[in-house]
Amino acid sequence: MDAGHHYHDEPDPVHSHSFVEIAFVVAGQATHVSLAGRQSLSAGDVVLLRPGVWHGYDDCDHLHLVNCCFSGELLRRELAWTRQDLLLGYLLWTGPYSARGRGMLSTRLDFEAFEEGKVHLAALDALRLAPLAQHRGDIVGRLALLFGLLGRAVERTHQPFLGPAGSAGSLGPAHPAIGRAMRLLEDRLAYRWTLTEPASQLHLAPGYLVRLFKAATGLPPMAYLARLRAEHAATLLLHSDQPVTCIGQAVGWPDQNYFARRFKAHYGLSATTYRARFATSAVHLAPNRAGGLPFEIGSRPADGGRSAAS
Repeated sequence: MDAGHHYHDEPDPVHSHSFVEIAFVVAGQATHVSLAGRQSLSAGDVVLLRPGVWHGYDDCDHLHLVNCCFSGELLRRELAWTRQDLLLGYLLWTGPYSARGRGMLSTRLDFEAFEEGKVHLAALDALRLAPLAQHRGDIVGRLALLFGLLGRAVERTHQPFLGPAGSAGSLGPAHPAIGRAMRLLEDRLAYRWTLTEPASQLHLAPGYLVRLFKAATGLPPMAYLARLRAEHAATLLLHSDQPVTCIGQAVGWPDQNYFARRFKAHYGLSATTYRARFATSAVHLAPNRAGGLPFEIGSRPADGGRSAAS
């Protein structure tokens, strides 16, 4: 993991990447460009992007960013517990996956919260070369503190979308079956799931599973599976030479017409266009030199390179 800050006075071209990115605006101004449209950014704004989302920055005026990047594998493994928490589940899973989110979630930190966030980012940076065996808990703990800070900001800025359960004092964990259902679907993306199969494995009625799943994530199970498949397809399009037809089969959409419709619904582009536009400039999460967890603090180099670590 490399540390660093990202400065822009020129537009940063639209690009994509196969990891989760949380961009903190430290200073300056810009317009964030994505499938969701154009969003004005200034100091204190934070944008979280799920894997595969394409975005860029326009109208940059002394824009200063600090990015926190980590793999989807880390999110599904060491950070899997976050989906059981109402606020963190919304921050990292539900909010970006919603139709409104388009794979992203934006919030704003006040001065005090942003100063606290910079402390956590600096601490994570200091751990970048620490031996994993001795510091795994420190890394995950610092990420959890950072997520907690963002979750509280999201509760304030997204209250209408969190609903009544998002009010202070009424927070509670999701039903334990939801986490197990998510893992079932994640572990076998290519399998041709029907609703009755995960329900049967979890010893739940299909209708009850749908109600539990929607209450926890805002999506029915099969819609959640479609989001996962689209993300994995985007990763393969960016970082492999597999034909588009093979990628569709690999994520569980062997019918190419159906694959084309679902991918375009998620990213606004056909799979072929997505690969042609972004594959050669796709940002890679550089391997951790200490053999540690797959995350970075820093950003892409200002010379237009496409590595999350220079």
